Amino acid sequence: MTEPEFIAEYVRLAHAVQTGVAYEHELGSQDGTPKHLRTGLSCVMSDLGALGRLFIAKGLITEDEYYEAILDGLRQEVAAYERRVEAKTGATKITLG
Repeated sequence: MTEPEFIAEYVRLAHAVQTGVAYEHELGSQDGTPKHLRTGLSCVMSDLGALGRLFIAKGLITEDEYYEAILDGLRQEVAAYERRVEAKTGATKITLG
């Protein structure tokens, strides 16, 4: 996968996660306070980047494998939001992205 392809897919999946978060907030989720979000985001970004760089440096994975794993994780997150929104709304099929 080329870098532009990775970025395009990442942006698409991140938007789908964003849509899922918005639906959950509209349905009453309280996880959206600024301090909660900023702390979680900062920790996750730091952890993920450090772990990826470590694995690549040790030759355990390639950069392409790292990017694909990130996209797989986002795909799973999108699917989880779709299932939760479906359960909360009674919809038969929600597609977020």
